[in-house]
Amino acid sequence: MPVTDVTTDPEALTMTLRAAFAAPVERLWAVFTDPRQLERFWGPPGWPATFTAFDLRVAGHARYAMTGPRGETSAGSWEFLSIDAPHRFEVLDAFVGDDGEPLAEMPTMRMTFDFAADGDGSTLTNTTFFSSAEALEKVVAMGAVEGTTLAMNQLDRVVQGLRAFAQGVGTQVELISDTHVRVTRLIDGPRELVWRAHQEPDLMKRWMLGPDGWRMTVCEVDPTVGGRYRYAWEPTGGTEGEAFGFDGETLLSDPPRRAVTTEHMTGTDFPSTINDLSLYEEDGATLLTVLIGYPDKQTRDAVLATGMADGMEASYARLERELSPA
Repeated sequence: MPVTDVTTDPEALTMTLRAAFAAPVERLWAVFTDPRQLERFWGPPGWPATFTAFDLRVAGHARYAMTGPRGETSAGSWEFLSIDAPHRFEVLDAFVGDDGEPLAEMPTMRMTFDFAADGDGSTLTNTTFFSSAEALEKVVAMGAVEGTTLAMNQLDRVVQGLRAFAQGVGTQVELISDTHVRVTRLIDGPRELVWRAHQEPDLMKRWMLGPDGWRMTVCEVDPTVGGRYRYAWEPTGGTEGEAFGFDGETLLSDPPRRAVTTEHMTGTDFPSTINDLSLYEEDGATLLTVLIGYPDKQTRDAVLATGMADGMEASYARLERELSPA
């Protein structure tokens, strides 16, 4: 993980994050000053950002909104105070309302981004300056340390590029909190087709089968927000196991970028999870990420113990074959 340290200093009224990367300063600068690349990490898992403006000049503004799994939003803006490419920039960071104006009840903070060479790589020092101890305490209580750490730890895949980061490693499962797991898989194919393969029943039945020896018997999908879905599988050809299924509701749909659904094992009283699917395409390949939110650590561990990752890899490998040219 890139983040090496996050500290708060009540006397200096600062919060400082440090991170290290196997990439030159120029690459880090490019990532932090390109809104399309910023969107891939500026926001913790489950709250991706969308930048609607990015005027990189002194007195220029950047504006963004982070969208939660149920469509809720938290918006912010930067005013660029100083720029020294590719080493440093400084902004005035504010929480804003629907009208784009700073929220009176929330603190406005000065924030610096410093990039420095370090051997073959580089380091980031991100320091936030607060106007009072109360403002620092308020932002920390909102989860700023944890949220910033999780957000910045997504940077490796952006700095390295998708193929260097994920090609050939299969399905990866990361424990990012007691109740959240992130699953990633690079699919060699365009995002539009990967999106369709998650929305259209005829396509889903061709790949979403888990290990060999199973077939999908039910695939009913309403991808609109508030719509329901239902899937079911059964073993074939003497394969051991019992038929099972899942059902749930679509909470958010942003084609072909993101879809959030609940997931419940049909016919049980097990609690539902929230599955947050996001797709990002680069160089003809699509990074598929599923952030799974569990009600508690015990449920998370029980699901992982079922061999979930192996079944997902079998399905994703099948999906990749389906997308490959004949």
